[in-house]
Amino acid sequence: MSILETRQFRWPDEAACERFAQALARCPQISDLSIELEGGLGAGKTSLVRHLLRALGVTGRIKSPSYAVVEDYQPPALQGLPAHHFDFYRFNDPREWEDAGFRDLFAAPGLKLSEWPQKAAGMLPPPDLHLTLDVADDDRRDVLAQAHTPRGVALLAELTQYLDQA
Repeated sequence: MSILETRQFRWPDEAACERFAQALARCPQISDLSIELEGGLGAGKTSLVRHLLRALGVTGRIKSPSYAVVEDYQPPALQGLPAHHFDFYRFNDPREWEDAGFRDLFAAPGLKLSEWPQKAAGMLPPPDLHLTLDVADDDRRDVLAQAHTPRGVALLAELTQYLDQA
């Protein structure tokens, strides 16, 4: 999987994670994008997804799909396109992805947010954006963003512009 562009971000606190999600929600590419979120337990993957879905207009409870594997949403900001939040943490074999029938969801338009993508290695299509979240000693999050598609490169440019304006 080739990396076309890389950017580094730092979230000193939860508010920075929320600002990042809000900037991400402003990017026009967000409506039809695949984003992978990698990081250890407690790194902030689900927090980022919750902030992003809120910024896209989702109201009500936003659950972690740890047990259900996928939660589906209809964010108003995506103009009728769905958002699918996947959590592959409980996968023991990447082939479980195929058995679950996720190929159709990834092929269809909409936002795909995948936590623990390494658990479905070799089955997922290349993401537009891969985010790796690392927890530092002072509890800040260091975020490595890697664009794997031209759409991901465009997203990183927009995202950086919005964050610079904040």
